[in-house]
Parts: sequence; structure tokens; C-alpha cells
Amino acid sequence: MRTREKVQRGMWSYVADEDRIPKDHPLRAMRALIDPVLRDLSPRFSQLYASNGRASIPPEYLLRALLLQLLYSVRSERMLIEQLHYNMLFRWFVGLNTDDPVWHATTFTKNRERLMQGDIARAFFDRVFAIAQARELVSDEHFTVDGTLIEAWAGQKSFRPKDDSGDGRPGPGSNPTVDFRDERRSNETHASRTDPDARLVKKARGQASHLGYHDHVLMENRNGLVAQATLTIASGRAEREAALALVDRLRNRGRITLGADKGYDVADFIAQCREREVTPHVACTSDPRRSSAIDGRTTRHPGVCLESTKAQAC
Repeated sequence: MRTREKVQRGMWSYVADEDRIPKDHPLRAMRALIDPVLRDLSPRFSQLYASNGRASIPPEYLLRALLLQLLYSVRSERMLIEQLHYNMLFRWFVGLNTDDPVWHATTFTKNRERLMQGDIARAFFDRVFAIAQARELVSDEHFTVDGTLIEAWAGQKSFRPKDDSGDGRPGPGSNPTVDFRDERRSNETHASRTDPDARLVKKARGQASHLGYHDHVLMENRNGLVAQATLTIASGRAEREAALALVDRLRNRGRITLGADKGYDVADFIAQCREREVTPHVACTSDPRRSSAIDGRTTRHPGVCLESTKAQAC
């Protein structure tokens, strides 16, 4: 017998949010992992807020929501807030009940600086990594480092001469047409009006330039977990300088090996690695104009080929 569609919606729901989430959903395991970390960080959260005044959005909500944005590649915070209005899985993970109101997207903007000043993101990362260490999921001897370019939210039109007074725009409208032909532009003479810290960079010779930053990641080689990460202003030496800084952040380390691609095969970098008791398993340069800084002290190790190949693949 056919059942007719119900025209009138039910006013009440007797199913708890917890019961709607599948028992084997990966976000369940993730929330069980991060909730104790957020509880440990509660005293640090309290230091970032005044003892009186208007009630804020709990920082735990904001951090869980930002994790969802990363995991599900939500393109903007406005789209994330839209999801929180109707996505029951997202609401459950963040900690919102079915009838709880959702905050405005600008709340992220207002609170990001507060969380950055408290270095909350790094403290959160370090505590999660410590859990992996306690469970013996990470190597404390073998690591790989690499860097990549991250494009800044600034267009080429914002890259203007530093001595430009900015009086008037080079064309009508709020989005003027700018002709860069035959104009010599460099980071020494130009800067972005939108993002002054962004630098004009390119991935390789022959590729187009864009405004961006350098992102650097240090990975342990047992399960491929990120051990350290940082973002720097782009420069010719940024990758190697950041790699050494990431190694210095490792706690209670002894002698380690460090895999890297041929871009790290530079004499100064190799020498500083050895000063830190780091064996550089770096892929040898293929540039015929210069010789490799890797010698027999490294190539005699049986694992160097494997780590160098892994670094090249990255």
C-alpha cells in the first residue's frame, strides 16, 4: 500500500545528535583524540579572554570548526558557517546542539588574532603529536623535510613600486587594467599593497611568477606524520633556513637523519646539519655547473638511497 507524502513537518525530534552519527565514522575517533587536548588547553584559553564583558564563542568550537574546514576543504569561512546551519555531522563535531545558534563568519576573523597571540595552534599541534609519540607511532631518528609555495590572497595588480605615492589609480573603476609589459619588477623595488609580506616567487625556471609564501613541513618517516611545520616569507634561502629551524624544534632528540630533495644540496646547509648531529640524506644535485656537497660520510649509509628517493618524490 502506498504511503502518502507528509505535508506537515514534525515539530519535535526525539533522536539525539549522537545517535545520528555512524559508530564507525572517522570523525568519532578524531573527536575522541582532540577533546582531551582541548581540555588540557583550557587554562591557556582562559588567559586570552577578559574575566568580564560579553560572553564569547567558546574557542573549542572555533578550533573544531577550523579542523572541519581543513578536513573537508571548505573554501571559505562563510561556507563553513553555512554548513554548520544544516549539516548535522558538522554541528555534532563542533559541539553544537540541534537548536543552538551559529555564530557569524566574522567571528573567525576577530578571534584568529587572539588565538595566534596565544600560540594556540602550535600548542594544539604539539599535544596531538605527543599522543602519537606516546603510542610509538612516530620515528625519533629518521625525518624528511620539504617546502612548497602557497599563493597569497593578493593579485598582481597590487604589486606596485615601493616609492609609488598611490595618488590616483592607473585606470577607471575599482579593478583597473594594468599593463606590466616591459616593466622590470622585483621584490627589492615593488611590494603588494594588499599583502605587504607576500613576495613575487616562481616554482621553477620558466614558470609564471605569483605572490606567495613558503610552507615548510618536517615529516617523520615511520608513518609519514607531520612533526613540525612553519610558514615563512619566500626567499632563495627560505627552504634551507626553515629546515634547520624545524630540526631545532624537535625535543629530546639525538642524532637523526634528514631526507631532502636536491634543492637542499648546498654546502652551507650540509655543514650546519652536521653541526647539529644531523646526517643529511639529501639527493645530489644534477646541475652540471656545481658539485654536490654530499660526500662518503652520507652515501656509505644503506638507507640514504631510500630516503633521498622519497624526498625527490615529494
